Amino acid sequence: MRKSFAEIAVGAAVVLAAAVFLFYAVGHSGRSSGGGYTLTADFDRIDGLPQGADVRISGVKVGTVETQALNYDTFQAVLTFRVDRRIKLPDDSSAEIQSESLLGGKFVALVPGGSEKIIPEGGRIRLTQSAMNLEQLIGRFIFGGAPGGEGHGSTGQGSTGQGAAPTRPGG
Repeated sequence: MRKSFAEIAVGAAVVLAAAVFLFYAVGHSGRSSGGGYTLTADFDRIDGLPQGADVRISGVKVGTVETQALNYDTFQAVLTFRVDRRIKLPDDSSAEIQSESLLGGKFVALVPGGSEKIIPEGGRIRLTQSAMNLEQLIGRFIFGGAPGGEGHGSTGQGSTGQGAAPTRPGG
């Protein structure tokens, strides 16, 4: 009888320890409990930004991306995200899609503006900067394309320097 009581006590201690670890993990996972208010923003590109991605201000998580949709009239990506209710964003704030590292991982960075007017619940952030396409950026660097995009000073000849002949002053 004494042996079975000891087994029950050890089993109960193991279950209790597992419950404590579970509650700690859920409580410190950084997931929001649904609180906050929703905002939307339109972007030209949201390459690699997953649903559930962080929304940050000054590197601190203040919300989560809720949904992604396509505006069929403008062909822009529409993000809806939830932000902590304590955050009061001025109506001239901006939203940028940024990379966490070269290996991937994207998040929405909010940059508060200086206006006195606050964006209301369900409001829209009008100033946005889309995700940078890393492959295009590397291609431009390697092949000598202009930073402004195609047709802005690039000769189409790569980085060989063979294009139009240079002109000489006075001749």
